[in-house]
Amino acid sequence: MKKIIGISCLILFVVSIHAQECFMVPTETRYWDATNAYNGYTLFGTRGLSYLVDMEGHVVHKWLIGTNPRFTPGGTILDAVGGNPSNQNTWRELDWDGNIVWQYSETRSGYYPHHDFEKIFNPKLGDSTFIYIANKDLTSQQCLNAGCDPSHTYTGSQMDVIVEVDMQGNVIWEWSFFDHVVQDINPALPTYGIIANTPGKIDLNIQGNPVRSDWLHCNSLDYNEDLDLIVVNSVHGEFYVVDHGNTFIANQPANSIALAATSAGDFLYRFGDPAKYDKGDPPSVIENWEKATAGHKQIGGAHNIQWIKPGLPGAGNFLVFNNAENLFELTPQSYIVEINPYLNSAGVNTGIFVNPPDAGYVTVPSPNQNLMKENKKVSKQIVWTYSSKNNTTFYSTIGSSAQRLPNGNTMVCSMNDGHFFEIKPSDTSLVWEYINPVTRDGVKKIKVDNYPTYNGVFRAYRYAATHPALAGHDLTPGNTITASVPNYYIPSDLTFIKENEPEPLPQSILNQNYPNPFSGSTQIQFEISESKLIIIEICDFSGNKVKTLMSKTYPKGKYSLTWDGTNDSGTKVATGVYFYILTADNQRIAKKMIHFR
Repeated sequence: MKKIIGISCLILFVVSIHAQECFMVPTETRYWDATNAYNGYTLFGTRGLSYLVDMEGHVVHKWLIGTNPRFTPGGTILDAVGGNPSNQNTWRELDWDGNIVWQYSETRSGYYPHHDFEKIFNPKLGDSTFIYIANKDLTSQQCLNAGCDPSHTYTGSQMDVIVEVDMQGNVIWEWSFFDHVVQDINPALPTYGIIANTPGKIDLNIQGNPVRSDWLHCNSLDYNEDLDLIVVNSVHGEFYVVDHGNTFIANQPANSIALAATSAGDFLYRFGDPAKYDKGDPPSVIENWEKATAGHKQIGGAHNIQWIKPGLPGAGNFLVFNNAENLFELTPQSYIVEINPYLNSAGVNTGIFVNPPDAGYVTVPSPNQNLMKENKKVSKQIVWTYSSKNNTTFYSTIGSSAQRLPNGNTMVCSMNDGHFFEIKPSDTSLVWEYINPVTRDGVKKIKVDNYPTYNGVFRAYRYAATHPALAGHDLTPGNTITASVPNYYIPSDLTFIKENEPEPLPQSILNQNYPNPFSGSTQIQFEISESKLIIIEICDFSGNKVKTLMSKTYPKGKYSLTWDGTNDSGTKVATGVYFYILTADNQRIAKKMIHFR
């Protein structure tokens, strides 16, 4: 006898088969709960190609570019050229057919773009612009003149800048971390100040981390058009909000850059590691040196900082993929973290940025002793967190992304294992899962044990069919990347067999239809062991009956029926997933098939 498992167990059953200690994992779509997942198309780039796949993993379209692609509001695809998110200086915008509609290259000496970029609408300019992160060279003398500790050397030092160019490729605004620094070792310099009283600037002499090449390693940014603000994330455990609108003057690039370098460009908000500005405890080894604490540090090695977009659940909050590097956890794992920056210590939404240390922290114990984690001080501004129950299941040391979807679910891309999945907000149960089959050694149906990023994907995005980049285009599903017929679990597959109670031998056999997928007609074969009434029905993915293909008594034997893709009225059904269901006596057998027009 079979029994259905409760939905809350899904993440234990399905995601745990991809735990990092596993050695062989089937790729492509592994699970789909169509009732609870947000139906759409997933875009990701890998090894120089960008793929758009449907929920079952069929390729709908692809482009000859594949580093960190995303669709623009204008209906194009935008990506860096070269395939390496950590090193890029040219970006292209392509149409559906792969034609270049816009291109820009950073050619200035001393600028080294990397990681993230975004096409935005600049309301003061009244036009689209393009922003990106770049390291900018600093001389040793510049560092010393600003107040860097003279006991260190600063050859090859760099700090990140955010550059904005118009659609003609002209630099129209630039914001630099180096213009917003503070130090407390040389009172004679204008950068001198009390670190704890200057949260709007970054300490030049952070303990153990002197200014050097790629000092902050910023890896993501986002723009909020309604607020005209930019948020930028550093891999070292903080993200920062800076004012774009009040430091930009339309058609005055030099004045805009100068204004951004003033106190008007200081951080409006920062989150992640208050010890970096003397407002909290740093991570440290505790009295029993076999244990450690994260102190007040909330994120580490994080990626993909973003505002949750208007109209989505949690709109206005920050969402970040917390890789959880350098958090001093005995058993590390990654997290998705949602932050409301306006909450005060009483949990009241003030409508203005509140410095996280002023909002305070709560001590959260480990939810399970087998996680082997110490109590954590968690910011009161964190309003939602996701992590897998098994801490070896979900962990990525690099890259990765998270996306809030219109139905409240969150889509996650874990870069290390090319692992995409979608979770519900309430019980964080799994509703969709996909493993990237494109590896360093070609396309694989099975992923075996390999070093991290063997099939890595920097980010992945889910889009509805109504998105401007998809609307009006042919979304007919083609083959999967591996050219295999999709073979994934659905909720009713999550069953167990009662011990000591063997399954009865089947009295009826229903074979997989052929061809599958199909566009014209398909053959359905079945076999019965004795004469009986056979009913074969076609249902759509929601369980609605489409057609009664057969209802009559057959003698013992093997039989074949043809379905031509029409409903009971003779009308061709839409492209999609269907089930054919054989009912005989008290037995009911169902199989999936894919029809496309």
